[in-house]
Amino acid sequence: MKKITLMICLLLTAAGVNAQQEKGIIGYSNWLDNWTEFKPHKTESREANQILAGNITENTKLMKRNVYILQGNVYVTNNAVLSIEPGTVIIGDAASKGTLVITKGAKIMAEGQETDPIVFTSNQSMKKAGDWGGVVILGDAPINKFGNAGSYNIDLDPALTVYGGNNIAASSGVLKYVRIEFAGKKVKGLDTFNALTIAGVGNKTILENIMVSYSGGDSFAFYGGDVNASQLVSYKSINDDFKFTQGIQCRLFNSLAVRSSYLSSNKDGSRCLEVKTYEKKSETDFTKKATFVSASNLTMLNDSENIKADIQAGLVKEAVYVAENATLELKRSVVSGFNPAVLIDSKTEINEVNLKKIKLQEMFFNQCSGNIFSEAKTDNTDLENWYGNSIFFNVYSHTDNKETFVDIYNGKKPDYRLQLGKITASSGK
Repeated sequence: MKKITLMICLLLTAAGVNAQQEKGIIGYSNWLDNWTEFKPHKTESREANQILAGNITENTKLMKRNVYILQGNVYVTNNAVLSIEPGTVIIGDAASKGTLVITKGAKIMAEGQETDPIVFTSNQSMKKAGDWGGVVILGDAPINKFGNAGSYNIDLDPALTVYGGNNIAASSGVLKYVRIEFAGKKVKGLDTFNALTIAGVGNKTILENIMVSYSGGDSFAFYGGDVNASQLVSYKSINDDFKFTQGIQCRLFNSLAVRSSYLSSNKDGSRCLEVKTYEKKSETDFTKKATFVSASNLTMLNDSENIKADIQAGLVKEAVYVAENATLELKRSVVSGFNPAVLIDSKTEINEVNLKKIKLQEMFFNQCSGNIFSEAKTDNTDLENWYGNSIFFNVYSHTDNKETFVDIYNGKKPDYRLQLGKITASSGK
């Protein structure tokens, strides 16, 4: 009997040691450690000693021992491969709007390490969102525009920014353990660059452990293609954290979006997730696939210490926006501190067919002023009741961030995982 009791105790102890959160970002340890930087304003880079400019037409390797200044629009063309050593720093030039474009058929092999990430950052002494352009990766996977082709030509060469095709399994290379800081420059009379634009990229492309901080545009923008991505981090973006459009088929896992109440570029407010099937209806081929996003174990939070006051002041908008014809399957995720958590656009009729396209299951809604709303309705009781049904296993709470997450106000190594046991202690709307 003593042996059995001892065995049970050992098993329980082992289970406790290895326990991890079921919702929001997960991991037995904090996977944000080592490679991320939550105070990039205070990080100084070495002086640049190499210039990246013009077209890269043959296989090229960037070395850690150098620091590169990205001047103007730099295109990797001619099916060339740009390889970047772990620990390499590339500095975007503000004056010339430094932007790196991996054209269709070319590849980027930027595989950093947890203790030696690759960093794209600003060359300004006082760094701020939108200092330089960003990173653009173009592929030949399907999009839903007529002709199966688009062009990302915000102040770029239209001939070199074509994307889209028929190769779902295409590879545009690897981005792993990479940081992109202070990108997203506004182009006068045009639009704003995104920190990382992924357009028509195929599912053999590896996108893991990428942190975007202080972007002047969207942090991650997906235009069509077929993509798997995990451990993505968007921190204090001015625009959307994750934008999906043009028929993207995306599977996103274990990723984080941290917003501030005081950063927003849109009159309608910026969102953690914006899921749309098209940008312009007139350019969209509706015989092709609509946007489909399957996202699990996301943490989306407003890190304000006075979220109720910010909501009352109108500084906080929805975390998730779903437009007509788009499909979103959001599971085991955390939405904390928004107004409301999810907003369905006014063109989407609230019926069983459409609600089956917008799946919200095993969610943890915390400190939200309303959970699931429709733009078209003033009374959202029916939506709240639908998603509040016990079959969806959604949980509602009103606890502050310090109690909800492990250690989000740690300046050097914040931990955005849910505190163990937090979900079981929460109930009711």
